[in-house]
Amino acid sequence: MKEQAEGSAAKAAPTGVDVVIAGIGMVGAVLAVLLGREGWTVAMVDPRPGPLDPDGLPSRLPAPRVSALTPVSRRLLEGLGAWPRIDTWRATPYTAMQVWDADGSGEVGFRADQAGVPVLGHIVENDVILAALEAELSRLPQVQRLHGRKVVALDDGAVRRRVTLDDGSVLAAPLVVGADGARSPLRELAGIAVGEQDTGQCALVTTVKTERRHGGVARQAFLATGPLAFLPLTVAGDSHYCSIVWSTTPQEAERLAALSPAALGQAMAEALDHRLGAVEVLDKARSFPLSQRHAERYHLPGLALIGDAAHSIHPLAGQGVNLGFLDAAVLAEELLNGRRRGVAPGHLSLLARYERRRRGDNAMMLALMDGFRRLFGSRHPGLTLARNLGLSGVDRLSPIKRLIMQQATGSRGRLPLSCR
Repeated sequence: MKEQAEGSAAKAAPTGVDVVIAGIGMVGAVLAVLLGREGWTVAMVDPRPGPLDPDGLPSRLPAPRVSALTPVSRRLLEGLGAWPRIDTWRATPYTAMQVWDADGSGEVGFRADQAGVPVLGHIVENDVILAALEAELSRLPQVQRLHGRKVVALDDGAVRRRVTLDDGSVLAAPLVVGADGARSPLRELAGIAVGEQDTGQCALVTTVKTERRHGGVARQAFLATGPLAFLPLTVAGDSHYCSIVWSTTPQEAERLAALSPAALGQAMAEALDHRLGAVEVLDKARSFPLSQRHAERYHLPGLALIGDAAHSIHPLAGQGVNLGFLDAAVLAEELLNGRRRGVAPGHLSLLARYERRRRGDNAMMLALMDGFRRLFGSRHPGLTLARNLGLSGVDRLSPIKRLIMQQATGSRGRLPLSCR
């Protein structure tokens, strides 16, 4: 009832808050919890009609969109109180990764014990993560969620930014944060340019059941048209499930999506070299275009971008939401430190520090993923040989493997206190 009241009474929304967040997704929710539990007043705006319904999450068929949460992201979610729900509802740890070139003999494996961690990460449905964070938001009366609303105007103010919603109501805050996705309307209203690179690929996603158990191993085969990932899922104790992310050409994605479930399962089993046996497709296969974007800047006076609004990455390594969580944690840390020094939330010095701490790491990951995409997308015989030699070499060189696993587990650079 509380959520319905919040979502239906935009006129009753406070006109003055500490922070306005456009977007009630996973990354925006993390920022709101971090600030809200410190007593900050936050107004969140999202066009979704209401919060997710968590009832029956553990017994439903897994949702097609998942994230590979790093141990760093898990520590953050544990500190926010969201992880116990996630772990109870559905989270699948993976302790190893296998990556190979389907056109050659190169293969590399990564194990958690080589990285000195119990697990490399957890595969979790995005809906599960968001539902757990929404449960934490509901415990914070100073965080107001305005569902079914859109930001239609953004004005400059001497001290506060003014945000106009599609119902005519106005919110004012020293800081407005864009956490509204890769095609961020707020970013466009702010006039921040974005560099966009069309990868020439689409991602086909669905859920499957395999003949053999996944064994807590994430598998990825690089095919001629793009990588195919089998990400482990466990449903009611059954480890025969996987989430599929098949990146391929638009034409191939269209062809695959039109196949019968039996034919698509056969195609997946063959593409994975039958490593998990027969494959049964359980859900409709959906595809969406893949682009990498990077905003030319993350901030303006009184405005900041986080998550996909600032950068969107190829799903090759499942790093997107982890980068966004670090954005939210670093921004919250800078804002809280600034308040202790008496600095207003929208002050350029705070927002510039946030951008300096995050932009380099994000740019490196975008470049790394694009490099992998280009390297494995080429059919040149010389590059095919180099790939196979490179993968085999990496598999033999422990220092390089440790460096790569540090990237994969998120244990790099200066982490915010909430993630340590």
